[in-house]
Amino acid sequence: MSTSSTAPAAARPGAPAPALRLSPLHGPALLLGTMALSLATFMNVLDSSIANVAIPAISGDLGVSPTQGTWVITSFGVANAISVPLTGWLTQRFGAVRLFTMSVLLFVLTSWLCGFANSLEMLVFFRVLQGLVAGPMIPLSQTLLLSSYPAAMAGTALALWGVTTLVAPVVGPLLGGWITDNISWPWIFYINVPVGLFSAALTWGIYRQRETPTRRLPIDTVGLSLLVLWVGALQLMLDKGKELDWFASGEIIAMAVVAVVGLAVFIVWELTEAHPVVDLRLFARRNFAAGSVAMSVAYGVFFGNVVLMPLWLQQWMGYTATSAGMALAPVGIFAILLTPLVGKKVGQWDPRKMATAAFVVFALVLWMRSHFTTDTDFAHILLPTLIQGAAMAFFFIPLTTLTLAGLPPERIPAAAGLSNFVRITAGAMGTSIATTLWSDRATMHHAHLTEGLVEGQGVFGVMLQNLQASGLGKEQALVQINRLIDQQAFTRAADDIFLGSSYLFLLLIGLIWLTKRPTPGTAGADAGGAH
Repeated sequence: MSTSSTAPAAARPGAPAPALRLSPLHGPALLLGTMALSLATFMNVLDSSIANVAIPAISGDLGVSPTQGTWVITSFGVANAISVPLTGWLTQRFGAVRLFTMSVLLFVLTSWLCGFANSLEMLVFFRVLQGLVAGPMIPLSQTLLLSSYPAAMAGTALALWGVTTLVAPVVGPLLGGWITDNISWPWIFYINVPVGLFSAALTWGIYRQRETPTRRLPIDTVGLSLLVLWVGALQLMLDKGKELDWFASGEIIAMAVVAVVGLAVFIVWELTEAHPVVDLRLFARRNFAAGSVAMSVAYGVFFGNVVLMPLWLQQWMGYTATSAGMALAPVGIFAILLTPLVGKKVGQWDPRKMATAAFVVFALVLWMRSHFTTDTDFAHILLPTLIQGAAMAFFFIPLTTLTLAGLPPERIPAAAGLSNFVRITAGAMGTSIATTLWSDRATMHHAHLTEGLVEGQGVFGVMLQNLQASGLGKEQALVQINRLIDQQAFTRAADDIFLGSSYLFLLLIGLIWLTKRPTPGTAGADAGGAH
């Protein structure tokens, strides 16, 4: 195999590395290389979904509320978003192969540490570390995979890579649920250890002779510090807002001020810095601005609902972690089947129409879920999940194509890095907002459901009397009635979130049509730049 290469075309140090220009691999080396990179991607994406169904178990073991337990998800997402823009600078500093292998090994170490955590603070700390070291894995797995195939087979390589990233969210809830119910939640992190070690060893064995050139580059330390400051303050404000009674708390006000001022200073600094960690000038382009905002807001709404569903099923519908995972797993069936078609046709069909179709289907799915009641059976919960897979297939590739359309090749890596950063950050914030709104709406519904109840009168009096007649004490009977009211309140609150999310997807269609259609035949190449 040849080791001759051209330096990555990333013009800015904050950008993920583009595809390496190397001679393609052949035979067993190509097969094993694809397997190694796919395993690492699978492990990374799996880790963002496997914890969803385990949140109630983790919360119970660590003695915190399920709402606080969602920090396990948001902390990983925020840290991951912050580290993604550094991929380009780190690649040119250490080399793509060395950085990827190091990232996988550190991911294994932090996964192992997550399993050993005995408090929420410790688990969130290790999840932050895990998210930070995971940043380069997905961009570089794509980059190394594209370098392994001939240019004519780039579409095939991206389709293989795309299927891997869609299989993981299917397996995640199932595997996470089974492990949580049959072993214990720390094993959802321990399983990364053998997979990661195998992937790192295989990658290093095949790709170490294909290392990219390295060079010392300045890094925007001020910009990076400001990024960590404002994103961290905003996420903390969203996560702790309900617990501290929002703006009645001086701590929340302080975090809000830090987030707003930090963001303002960050924007000014990045627009004037010669080597910005995030190239904000890209937002001056209409396609990038409209496309990345549409994708990030939609992803935030989507991911918030993905986290909310298993919480509702396990806390108020009596589902185990395994059965909740089974209710969510079919989302990948249509996604896996349709993604190769979307990848093939995105250069021929209008990606704006494809993305619009995705948003309409998402809106339909969420509208169907807004009719869930405490009597909804498994089949009716499964149907919208199955349909949602079709929307996922038409979501990422067309929107990425629109976002990157019209950019010169040297700016695509920076644009891919920035759109990924915005999308992942929106996903973490979507989780916080959805769970907070769910709790607030449930409190409101609980108040409405109880305002007409008078002890000893009407249905309330009859039920209390019947429960006491069955052997319960008065306090036990009141607790039982309150639990039933809470079940209705949290179900209605979930319906509110689903319905509001449905309307949001319909509103976001307008952003899609602010973009210009890419030149037919060129869209597929652009889509390779990001995920």
